[in-house]
Amino acid sequence: MKRNFTLLSLVLVFVLSTAFSVDAFAGKKKVKLSASEVDAEIYIDGKVMGKGQADVLILNNSCVTVKVVKVGYLEETITFCNKKHSAAPPKTYYVEMNRDDAYDASIQTDIANIDIELKTTKSEEDAWKLISMIITSYFDVIEVTDRETGYLRTSWVIQTFKQNTIRTRMIVKLGDTDPLTYKIKLVSEESRNPGTSVKSDELYREWDRVLRKYGNVFEELQSRMNK
Repeated sequence: MKRNFTLLSLVLVFVLSTAFSVDAFAGKKKVKLSASEVDAEIYIDGKVMGKGQADVLILNNSCVTVKVVKVGYLEETITFCNKKHSAAPPKTYYVEMNRDDAYDASIQTDIANIDIELKTTKSEEDAWKLISMIITSYFDVIEVTDRETGYLRTSWVIQTFKQNTIRTRMIVKLGDTDPLTYKIKLVSEESRNPGTSVKSDELYREWDRVLRKYGNVFEELQSRMNK
């Protein structure tokens, strides 16, 4: 009797699950999605499903999230729902992608977030004055400066974009006295969200790009320190 009851339960579960699956697919909707950038990656519920275009399948009584991504462009997110009290998803959907303003305001670089050695034949006093003068031409506020230990750090400078927040600072450390060498780091970080507080350290991570207005700071330091 117990074995028969167990078998009956399994059959019932199978029938119900099959019925649910058939019902879900019976009312499915499909959206033909295309993007203005033919090589943009299209993610459907977190999985890459195509480039430039993809068919979005929405089962009955469910929702699907689509993200369209391309480097140099703002990420586009769309949610389609196939539910009783929601608007029916369109048969076709076109995504016009817009340029990423943070990307366009920056340059790709391999000198961000690493110590760059700067050697000079100038005296320690003259070198420190020159370094301080050049850095303050790019950064308004010096947070810490100590000539005796050869340490300088600017305050963070923050800039907000449509989908990102960038914070930048410079750090100078004395590397050696003979020859006189400083280690200079341009710190560039992003939060990937607009309006992020400059104090929210946990939300930022290193960015391999630098805002254009800081792009020449190393060249200027190297050129003028070696004159």
